[in-house]
Amino acid sequence: MLNARMSDPVAENRARRFLSIVDFGSDELLACLELAASLKAARAAGVPHPRPLEGRHVALLFEKPSLRTRSTFQIAVHELGGDVIEPQDAVTFGGRESITDVAKNLERWVYAAVVRTFAQSRLEAFAAAAPALRVVNALTDEEHPCQALADCLTLLERWGSLRGRTIAFVGDGNNVATSLAQAAAMLGATVRVATPRGYELSDAVRSSIAGVAGVSGHVECLTDPLAAVRGADAVYTDVWTSMGRESEAESRHQIFAPYQVNPALMSHAGAKALFMHCLPAHRGDEVTDEVIDSPRSVVFDQSENRLHTQKALLTMMASA
Repeated sequence: MLNARMSDPVAENRARRFLSIVDFGSDELLACLELAASLKAARAAGVPHPRPLEGRHVALLFEKPSLRTRSTFQIAVHELGGDVIEPQDAVTFGGRESITDVAKNLERWVYAAVVRTFAQSRLEAFAAAAPALRVVNALTDEEHPCQALADCLTLLERWGSLRGRTIAFVGDGNNVATSLAQAAAMLGATVRVATPRGYELSDAVRSSIAGVAGVSGHVECLTDPLAAVRGADAVYTDVWTSMGRESEAESRHQIFAPYQVNPALMSHAGAKALFMHCLPAHRGDEVTDEVIDSPRSVVFDQSENRLHTQKALLTMMASA
């Protein structure tokens, strides 16, 4: 799909950006997931695969801490033949110079930049300033598209298709909920998002989902976690207090307590329902040990699949 659009300058520029799940069409999303599955199988079998980043450098710019995202992108770039550079936070996001000037400098030296920052607008300004640079959203306050890729691969490995499936997201309508809902709806799933009032998905996010949802895909916004989970094929949660909102932790703990995913809540889901979490988990808060350590839990499969989906994403972007 990406190669087919290269005669269109607008499409070419879009193909160099992965700032949001909605930067992909449904065909591109499926192609990325299929490629990820192929790369995963090849890696497990020890079969060499193409190295599209041979001789190329990728900058990791992380304003927020990370274990899974940083590690898997480092490994992905290496296994695709590239080299990683990691400029200090103080010289990239520390206000020493504008973020657009940072982007314009990096555009002269590196092939791609993987950016983990706060506001989505910062990422968008960075990408706009360096049109020749491949730019990947490794997490912003508003979206986490790389996580959604891994989530969907994990579900496809078990179900074969998301069409007609129901996924319940319980907790904060945050960046993970946003990207999951966009991706899963694009692939034909129903996503029920149960949040306290005032913490639901924004109107803009709901509109974006309506614009990309597949034939049977849609999102339902609820306040009752039981209603969201009832009969669901998968139950997903995330931390109640995202990075940058630590000052709200105490009040959020009280507000979100009824949204804890525990055995009682899981009992309302389908008999074979999976449990999902993007990690890190605050055990005893949003999820109990009994659930996250149960046979239903696929959280470490999601974590592993970050590597394979990011390798697929970088491979596709390298062909643009």
